[in-house]
Amino acid sequence: MISEQLKSIIRDGEGLTVEFKECRTQINRDVYETVCAFLNRNGGHIVLGVDDNGNITGIDKDALPQIKRDLVTALNNPQIINPP
Repeated sequence: MISEQLKSIIRDGEGLTVEFKECRTQINRDVYETVCAFLNRNGGHIVLGVDDNGNITGIDKDALPQIKRDLVTALNNPQIINPP
């Protein structure tokens, strides 16, 4: 179930502090680029499972545990995100 706050973020679309990423079965490299960009500004929201047009595509249920692991591992890896 999608919260009202998340629905509002999606409805308002992408901007300086909101980025949509499809990532249906895996984390795409550009997610990390967006994390770095947000870290260099004032933060923001990265919404996985939503395409650039704001359409909810979802995340493959079977892929979700690996996506979570990959994201946490990458965010703690100084070769990808520095400082971690």
